[in-house]
Amino acid sequence: MRVLTVNTGSSSVKLRLLGSDDAVVGEHEADAPGAGVDAAALEHALEPLADADVVAHRIVHGGRRAAAALIDDALLAEIRELSPLAPLHQPKALAAIEAVGRARPGVPAVACFDTAFHAGLPAAAATYAIPSAWRERFGLRRFGFHGLSHAYAARRAVELLGLPPAARVVTCHLGAGASLAAVRDGASVDTTMGFTPLEGLVMATRSGSVDPGLVLWLVRQGIEAGDVHDALERESGLLALAGTADMREVLARDDPGAQLALDVYLHRLAGAAAAMAAAAGGLDALVFTGGVGERAPAVRAGAAERLAFLGVELDPAANASARGDADLTAPGAPVRCAVVAAREDLELARQARMAAA
Repeated sequence: MRVLTVNTGSSSVKLRLLGSDDAVVGEHEADAPGAGVDAAALEHALEPLADADVVAHRIVHGGRRAAAALIDDALLAEIRELSPLAPLHQPKALAAIEAVGRARPGVPAVACFDTAFHAGLPAAAATYAIPSAWRERFGLRRFGFHGLSHAYAARRAVELLGLPPAARVVTCHLGAGASLAAVRDGASVDTTMGFTPLEGLVMATRSGSVDPGLVLWLVRQGIEAGDVHDALERESGLLALAGTADMREVLARDDPGAQLALDVYLHRLAGAAAAMAAAAGGLDALVFTGGVGERAPAVRAGAAERLAFLGVELDPAANASARGDADLTAPGAPVRCAVVAAREDLELARQARMAAA
C-alpha cells in the first residue's frame, strides 16, 4: 500500500510518498510560517508525486483518541474544536487536509494523532491536581504531544542499540517544538507536554512551563488573556531570551543573551530528562531526535554533562560526527545514548495502513 504522508508542523509542511516497502518514492518540504498553509502551493507540490492508496495526515491534537482514524466530517469537526489547544498546528493541518483532498479526490485520508501515543498515560502522570468538577466538566488532563516522533524514536533506538523490548528509554524530541517522553516496554508512561503543547521545555518561541500564578498576575495587570497566550506561544522561548528562535544562531554567538538562552534551555532539558527517567523507573537509553536533537552536538553534549550522575556519557568523537541514526555511547557507560533521525513519516504510514485495512 503506497502512502502519502502529510506532516504539518509549526513551521513547515513535509510531503513524502512511501512505497509499499516504505522506500521514499518522492518528497517535498515547504515553509509554513504564521498561522496558515498556502493551499495553492501545496496542491502544486503534489503534482509531481505519484498517486497513493491512502493519505496519512499528522494531527497534533486528537483529544482522548488512542488510535488513527479515517477522516470524515465528524472527525474534521472534532479536530476543529481542538484547534485552540494547538493553535500553531491544528489550523494548518485542517488547511492541508482540504488542499490534499482537492488534489487527490477519492483517496482515503487517515488522521494520525500526536496525542494518541500518550493516551494510555498512568493516572498519576495524566492527572492535574485541580478540582474534580473542572476535570470532569471540561475533560482536563495531560495529553502529551509529539507522539508519532516519540513512538518511532523509541522503537528505532531499541533496535539500533540492541536493547530488550522492555527497555526504559527517554526520548528527546528537540525541534521548534520540544518535548520528552518516558517510554517503558514501548509505551509512554510520562511526557513533558500537557494539556497543550505549551507545557514543559523551553522551545523556539514557546515559553515552556511557567508559574500559572505569573500568568494570572499578568492578566490582573491589564494584559489581555489573548495577548498573554500569543506571547507565550509565539514570542517566548529562545526568541525571548536570545532574540532568535534558531538554535543554530544561539550556538554560533558568544554574547550574554545567547549564553543565557542556552543555559536556560539545557537546565530545563536536563531536569526534565531526569524526571522522565524517574517516571520510567530507571534509564537504559537516552535518545535525541528532531532538528536540534539531530544537528546540535553541543546541545546533546550539554544535556549529557548535566545527566552524568545518572550514568549518561557520550563518546565525543561519535557525538561530533553523528549523521543519521548513530550510537553515541561512551565506552563503558551504563546508559546507552543514541541519535535517531526523525521519521514521523514511517510511523504515519504504519498507522495509516492499519486504519485503512
